[in-house]
Amino acid sequence: MNKAAVLCVAVASCLCGQESYRLLQKLQIPGDYGWDYLTADSEQRRLYVSHDREVVVVDLDKGTIIGKIPGQDVHGIAVAHEFGKGFISASDPGSVTIFDLKTLAVTGKTTVGDDPNAIFYDRKTKRVFTIDRGSKRITALDAKSGRVVGSVEGLGGRTEHAVSDEAGHIFLNMQSLHTLLRVDIATMKVTDTWPLAPCQQPSSMDIDRKTHRLFIGCRNGLMAVVDATSGRIITTQPIGPGVDASEFDIKRGLIYFSSGGDGTMAVFHQDSPDWYSLVERVKTQTSARTMAVDQKTGKCYLAAAQFGPRPQPEPGKQPPRAPMIPASFTVLVYGR
Repeated sequence: MNKAAVLCVAVASCLCGQESYRLLQKLQIPGDYGWDYLTADSEQRRLYVSHDREVVVVDLDKGTIIGKIPGQDVHGIAVAHEFGKGFISASDPGSVTIFDLKTLAVTGKTTVGDDPNAIFYDRKTKRVFTIDRGSKRITALDAKSGRVVGSVEGLGGRTEHAVSDEAGHIFLNMQSLHTLLRVDIATMKVTDTWPLAPCQQPSSMDIDRKTHRLFIGCRNGLMAVVDATSGRIITTQPIGPGVDASEFDIKRGLIYFSSGGDGTMAVFHQDSPDWYSLVERVKTQTSARTMAVDQKTGKCYLAAAQFGPRPQPEPGKQPPRAPMIPASFTVLVYGR
């Protein structure tokens, strides 16, 4: 048996002795309307929950709501501790709301491209980046001033989640094209386009900056590990349908993929940069698709709600969405 195989067997044996993941708590969030990303600020012990017309801020230790930040069709939240600022992407039709991390007061608003979805802060460049789905572009903001300082235009497909390696590059899933883009931040130009087959409709993504590995959730029920230096696909393994979040727990070497289609959370362990073992497939709740991980405790936070029957469509029209059951919107907390 080679060294890699011995390592995998040893790690798997160790993991088998650990407790299974279980539902620890349900955090009730008022408001019978939609949601998108969650962001866990492990340093300041806050969980930011996008909730359509507001961002709800939860104390990570107490599990209580400590404030709300108003908005309209909000999507994602990024924080820049060194400037004491937070940033919220919103489709109104396209803006970033800037707020004070201490008081949660709104301090500014910047127009970006239409329908900004993913948003993140890059510590190397001190910039905030939005992925503008409607305009098919990336917009860069200076975190200190809040002003737009650059963009990548004409991406030509449906953009999805993106991450930075904090070494001069952005990686962006092109969901409709089944590809991964590498963008040079200095020039704000796409330098590489990598095919992701057998991964189809790449959606969620996170990164291990130390080993240069990207963890991509694919809508055809696969997770893909990709070498961020070459675009080489290291491995693919099955996960649930309808994945919408990937999270890497740096301290524990765990990768989580939440799938709202079947209500599961697949947990993998990074045995080495090129070896990954399934730890557990956790049953969560149908619709639990977005997620955040507290890097301090290792707890997973998933937003979900319950829905009634879908109404019959009117002749010649698209079927309407199923109605949310009142007071059913919650953040599910999973851990060991």
